[in-house]
Amino acid sequence: MRKVCIIITTRGNYAKLKSIIKAIHNDDDLELQLIMGGGAILERYGNITNELSLKGIRICKLIHFLIEGEIPVTMAKSAGVALSEFATAFEDLKPDVVITIADRFECLPITIAACYMNIPVAHIEGGEVSGSIDESIRHSISKLAHLHFPATKSAAERIKRLGEPEGTIFNVGCTSLDVLNDLNLNDKNVILKTMRDKGVGPSINIEDDYLVVIQHPVTTEYAKNLTHVNQTIKAIDQLKIKAFWLWPNMDAGSDGVSKGIRMYREEKHPDFVHFFKSLPIEEFGPLLYNSKCIVGNSSSGIREASFLGVPSVNIGTRQDGRERADNVIDVDYDEKQIKDTICSQVSIGRFEPSYLYGAGRASQKVTETLKIFDFKIQKRITY
Repeated sequence: MRKVCIIITTRGNYAKLKSIIKAIHNDDDLELQLIMGGGAILERYGNITNELSLKGIRICKLIHFLIEGEIPVTMAKSAGVALSEFATAFEDLKPDVVITIADRFECLPITIAACYMNIPVAHIEGGEVSGSIDESIRHSISKLAHLHFPATKSAAERIKRLGEPEGTIFNVGCTSLDVLNDLNLNDKNVILKTMRDKGVGPSINIEDDYLVVIQHPVTTEYAKNLTHVNQTIKAIDQLKIKAFWLWPNMDAGSDGVSKGIRMYREEKHPDFVHFFKSLPIEEFGPLLYNSKCIVGNSSSGIREASFLGVPSVNIGTRQDGRERADNVIDVDYDEKQIKDTICSQVSIGRFEPSYLYGAGRASQKVTETLKIFDFKIQKRITY
């Protein structure tokens, strides 16, 4: 039985890995080793450990590696702590393969720890182009990984051009779409219950037009994050369209974004915005699907929104270069651009679903490949 170690460090990464966790958990030929850490086990980012235990999934390790501060030096030090802590965890669990995902800063030290210990690494969502430090982290992981599960055809081609053997690259699509396929996205009662039980702010009439807003920090623009989010806040405040606003992630610069949101709440007391720390994809899916537009710089506006046909206003540089469908319009950190583009997108309405990132059948492909793939720990560039 092949032991597959999956690490969850954020709510967003759990959304992407949930279908794979479920598939491995239910497969007699694979043993799931689940590690939780980082923002996924902290209340301020929406602790999800209880949700997993309630679903009968055993958590093998809880790892604290985040150093508080959300500034570049604490992010670098947190990566160092993660390298040390995950090395210890891998020594205890002795997995046969470690799965890492995408481009978060802690995924690189997790990958380094596994590779230094001769543990094969399978990387999900490699080969994509985006802004911030994420771009460099993702390709670094691809060069360390032994098995690749990109989400698009062009991402797969890019991994091949990095010198990775073609036989290690499997284009499976975006794994979070598997979960969306299994949800009743028209069930607005899910949204009502979520709003009643979670978050702060007024109750929103979900039969009215509403926006979903998610703006994360951009680490390479660390000092400007407060200024940037204030442009979004001004646009939302002027429009007065009802909105659900999700808190930023734990990257350097998060304090700036959070400060802008807190100041807005305390000074303006907006009676048309409901704020959440974070949401599980089972609740986020219907919320996004029934919205008029998603605003900000989350990859959800690129991936999930295109699959659902939801208009997206992508702000700034965080998603620079990432493949996008027709539902996305890019704007600068500019109040007027943001406001005018939201109005335009809302007036256009729903788009045709895009399958640029797959059709929501990734987990089966990943699981079947993990069972039979012949890992070679020694890597060699192909050119």
